[in-house]
Amino acid sequence: MMEPVFDNIETIRFILGDQLNHDHSWYAEKDEHTLYVVAEIFEEATYTRHHVQKVHAFFLAMEAFATMLKESGHQVLYLTLDDTAGATSVSELLNVLADTYNPIRVGYQRPDEHRLLEQLRALALSGVEVIEYDTEHFMVPFADLSTHFARGKKHRMEQFYRRLRKQHDILMEDNEPVGGQWNYDATNRSKLKKSDLADIPAPLLFASDVDEVQRRLERHNIKTVGKISQQLPMPITRDQSLELLRSFCLTELPRFGDFQDAMTGNSDYAWSLYHSRLSFSMNVKLLHPAEVIDAAIAAYFAQDNIDISQVEGFVRQILGWREFVRGIYWANMPGYDELNALAAEKDLPAYFWTGDTQMNCVSKAITQSLDHAYAHHIQRLMVTGMFGLLAGVDPDQMDQWYLGIYIDAIEWVEMPNTRGMSQFADDGLIASKPYSASGNYINKMSDYCASCHYKVKEKTTKDACPFNALYWHFMVRHREKFQNNPRIGMVYRNWDKQEKAVQELTIARGEDCLKNLEEL
Repeated sequence: MMEPVFDNIETIRFILGDQLNHDHSWYAEKDEHTLYVVAEIFEEATYTRHHVQKVHAFFLAMEAFATMLKESGHQVLYLTLDDTAGATSVSELLNVLADTYNPIRVGYQRPDEHRLLEQLRALALSGVEVIEYDTEHFMVPFADLSTHFARGKKHRMEQFYRRLRKQHDILMEDNEPVGGQWNYDATNRSKLKKSDLADIPAPLLFASDVDEVQRRLERHNIKTVGKISQQLPMPITRDQSLELLRSFCLTELPRFGDFQDAMTGNSDYAWSLYHSRLSFSMNVKLLHPAEVIDAAIAAYFAQDNIDISQVEGFVRQILGWREFVRGIYWANMPGYDELNALAAEKDLPAYFWTGDTQMNCVSKAITQSLDHAYAHHIQRLMVTGMFGLLAGVDPDQMDQWYLGIYIDAIEWVEMPNTRGMSQFADDGLIASKPYSASGNYINKMSDYCASCHYKVKEKTTKDACPFNALYWHFMVRHREKFQNNPRIGMVYRNWDKQEKAVQELTIARGEDCLKNLEEL
């Protein structure tokens, strides 16, 4: 039994690791009879095998948030893995806390993961009122999601994004989009030339000590993946997050739109490029999406070196895509996590945990992910994700890999991006077509292919880029499903024009790649 360290507690308010919202209405008033609890819990550190930097980031951010609340005058109990060893889940811990403090009520903010929402809504504490609160974080309130999204219905981000632009008056002028266009995606696809590499800015990094957390992970046998040094480079406090936001607006935003889809293996800053790296801060609620959007727009109006295509591309990722995938998730859970429209069932190759593959693009994206717990959206969607799609990897295994390896991965945002956008396992609920392409796309957007073991211009030889034959094999084996799709019907007309001998050699090369995924 946990020993009480506070007296006369009437209310316990439990804060999950991704609910670090300093501006929540909970904290507007101080009450000596209210106890805030932040806790490291074994189940949350082990429900998937997380990147070591991800676990460190969550635990350090949680502890820093608890310290901030305490310094603000609230009563706060921070529990480490050592303290919660006898209660391995959230519900078990709340039962122990209720027994220890005998409160009148226990409050929690509604979790953003269905798994935890079910667990907390099933919580029954004898003689204790359990109250659910909103997280007060998103641009679309939870109660309003059903006005935008319906279960099992196909939705598209663009119209949703335009509605939110109008509703929140973001980049609008006289009810029309600033600049005359809603979307500048067509100009956001520039490749980095050699002459651009020297201009890539050094990322702003932080240096939070990880020794104490690492010792706890080792004591409690928490298995992780990836690498970490003695210091964590990602922001783990609100002040650090605000500093990173300011730095992004000044340094990276001026070229963000141009190069948001670009990839390179020829820079020390290849992993960061012009991306904000604010996703962890937002996903644990250290930053509100509105303040991030406002900061970017303010920089656009204040700085002569930022044009509309740069800022619109950034706003679209937050106001559009981030809010959109949340709506898709909640409209289709439970059950979204079981969708497998393409009947993909192959095992994830072992090199997804090592980066040890001769495919340079895949190796670079995986190695970067293991080193930094981070990769940008095109590396996730059009390299590792597209490989999984073309190879027919089990979406459950793809989900677990993405959920574990990335510092910003929380199920509500990870699953629609992986199972839906990347793997098309949701049969088009989130995307109008599968994001499939040959090696030519990767060559167009990166310099990976120039130093690859495989030849991107070939598709039938043993030295041919595996993406080429895998792409055609994927399209042919799913022809019945996709040939009438207006966005990709032309692909089949191009295929039909090829000589039969070339078709046969291409499919044979694809079969060989599928049979020998582990050796690629």
